[in-house]
Amino acid sequence: MIVVSINGVAVPVEAVASAELAAVQELLRQRAVAVGLLGNEATDEEEVGRAVEALLAREVVTPEPTEAECQRHYEQHRELHGSGDLVHARHILFQVTPRVNIPEVRARAEQALNELLREPDRFAAMAAELSNCPSGQHGGNLGQIGRGDTVPEFEKALFRLNAVGLLPELVKTRFGFHIVAIDRSIPGNVVPFEAVREQVAETLRGAVEERALRQYVSILASQAEIVGAQIEAATSPLVQ
Repeated sequence: MIVVSINGVAVPVEAVASAELAAVQELLRQRAVAVGLLGNEATDEEEVGRAVEALLAREVVTPEPTEAECQRHYEQHRELHGSGDLVHARHILFQVTPRVNIPEVRARAEQALNELLREPDRFAAMAAELSNCPSGQHGGNLGQIGRGDTVPEFEKALFRLNAVGLLPELVKTRFGFHIVAIDRSIPGNVVPFEAVREQVAETLRGAVEERALRQYVSILASQAEIVGAQIEAATSPLVQ
């Protein structure tokens, strides 16, 4: 057992890989308490989760992408916006629900991915054993997928640069963490900007939100006493 300490509050974690995530969660919990969104004695995971969501909604600013930014992203990534693009894919889902310990789920997913990167032939067996998706009983097979058939964050991973094979990183969606293998990629034709403007905007929103969250956590870390975990601390609120 490893113990991470945030401002004198001990947080036990099972593995070094989980230490940073545990530290971030405790930083956010303490901030929620400090601004009156949560009682200091609250332990219910759902209550803490709601308070942290309210905290982030209030304190993390994510501006809407402009038309010019969307157009520029489209021009720089035209290969991502195809009509008729298809992939044949498999996945293993590590589902995230309100009651699960997210760092533990991520750690299990990362461990499984590392095993598959060494032994990709075990994909079907591990899908049957580990996946929280019904497709697990069929080797994780999702069949043929076109654009618009899945949630945007999953689609982005499937159609990124016509990738084929086991993706080397987890794919995070609103459902959880996915290990993804693309067996075949069939590119289509590029569609005009007007047809994918909202899709481009959603991609940029996600990127802006991720940067804003990292910056916010860095600022909290710079103001905290942290022992047992490494979090990059911002020396300025303008850190990028």
